[in-house]
Amino acid sequence: MTSSASTAQYIARLTDFRQMDIQSALDQMKTILSTRPHVVYKTAYYRKQTKNHWARDDPAFAALEFIFLTVSCIAYAISFRVPVTEGIAFWLYSVLFNWLGLGFIIATVGREMANRHLTDHKSTSHVRQSVEWLYAFDIHCNAFFPVFVLLYGVQFFLLPLVLGKSLFSLVVSNTLYAAGFAWYWYITHLGYRALPFLSQTEVFLFPVAAIALVFVLNLVGYPFGLGWNASRIMAHIYFD
Repeated sequence: MTSSASTAQYIARLTDFRQMDIQSALDQMKTILSTRPHVVYKTAYYRKQTKNHWARDDPAFAALEFIFLTVSCIAYAISFRVPVTEGIAFWLYSVLFNWLGLGFIIATVGREMANRHLTDHKSTSHVRQSVEWLYAFDIHCNAFFPVFVLLYGVQFFLLPLVLGKSLFSLVVSNTLYAAGFAWYWYITHLGYRALPFLSQTEVFLFPVAAIALVFVLNLVGYPFGLGWNASRIMAHIYFD
C-alpha cells in the first residue's frame, strides 16, 4: 500500500467510530505511561511484517486524544470562567495548533531528517526503507499523550497551587512542563529508534538538554526576579 493510499484510508476510518479498536488504543496509552513505553512500538514491527507498513491504520489513538483534549478544554474554560468565544478559541488553539499543527510540523521535519540523515546505508536489506509520514505522526501522537496527561490533566487539578507567585508554585509548575516536554522527546526518540534501518536516533533527545537548561536557569534567576512560572504564562496567554 502506498503512503498516500494508507493516509487516505486512515482519514476515511476517522468517519466510522465502529471500525476503531478503542480498547487497544487505551491499552497503548497505558503502556506509554508505564515504565516500559518502548513496548508500544512493538506493534509497529508486527504491522510491518503482516501489512508491510509501520504506521497505524486504526485512527483510534488520535481520535481519543482529540476527545480528551476537547473535554479538558471545556473543563479549563469553565474553571477560568471565560466567555464561550474565548473557550472556543482556546479549544482551537489547543487542537489545531498545539496538537495538530505542531504535530504536522514535527512529524514532517522528523521524517525528513530521519530519511536524509539517519538512514543506515549499511543495512542488509536490499530494499531501501524510509520513514512513513503517517508513522512519524503516530510518534507525535504517542509522545503528545504524556504532555496531555501532565499539562492538561494533572495541571488542572493543581491550578490553585501552580498559579501562585511563590517559589514552590514556580518549581511545581515548571517541573510539570519540563517533565512533559522531556517525556515528549523521549517517546519520540523511542519511536524512531524502533525502526531497524535508522541509526543515531539519539539526536531526538537533544531538546531534553535545552529543557533542563531552561528549568535550571529559571530556578537560578528566581531570586533576581528572572524566574518564570510556566503555568502563569500560559494562563495569561490563553485566558487574560
